[in-house]
Amino acid sequence: MTQYFTIKRIDNSRLLRPAPKARLREFWHRVAVCAAIATFLLIYAWQHFECIQLQYKLEQLESQRAKSAELNQQLHLEVATLRSPMRVDAIARRQLGLTVPVPGQALPTEGPAEAVVAQTRAVQAPRN
Repeated sequence: MTQYFTIKRIDNSRLLRPAPKARLREFWHRVAVCAAIATFLLIYAWQHFECIQLQYKLEQLESQRAKSAELNQQLHLEVATLRSPMRVDAIARRQLGLTVPVPGQALPTEGPAEAVVAQTRAVQAPRN
């Protein structure tokens, strides 16, 4: 008679061994330490990148300020040029045809010695 031996495979993959409390406590302790380190690293990186962004912004503002100062200087020079009495005199003579007044041509006038108060009167609209 022939005998057959069958091997019965047992699947233990679904079995869970209860973890000891000390090991669980150690696991959560490590998770907390890693989370704290990750938090500090993220905060450090955020501050570092924020500092870099502020440096770029500062450099941009300094460049803009320098351009504004240069433009301000150019505009002051242009105003000084436009207000030059020689330029105004040249424009008055050439373009407007003005001349220097002859002595006695322009006389100062004196205003009334007393204050003048304007009076109002009612004006009636014309009837049709």
